[in-house]
Amino acid sequence: MDNLSNYLILSAVLFSIGTIGVLVRKNVIVMFMCIELMLNAVNLTFVALSRHLGNLDGQVFVFFIMTVAAAEAAVGLALIIAFFNNRASIDVDDASAMKW
Repeated sequence: MDNLSNYLILSAVLFSIGTIGVLVRKNVIVMFMCIELMLNAVNLTFVALSRHLGNLDGQVFVFFIMTVAAAEAAVGLALIIAFFNNRASIDVDDASAMKW
């Protein structure tokens, strides 16, 4: 059986990279990809723990997380495209300067 700690360490590294990417970058597309990386790190943890414990509960959660991530990607990209059409930029600083 594979070593569980290796998978959990890899998942923690991926989640940390995603978190740093969200906090440091100003490009909305890159931030969006970092959020997806964080979701995949959580999915890796669920699958590793599910296999280690010998049940399918974690893999069912992964299925639902992937479904929500696909819907989030569709809605998020639509919002980014709409924002780009209005501002001709996708920087976060431009979004925070919008006046309602």
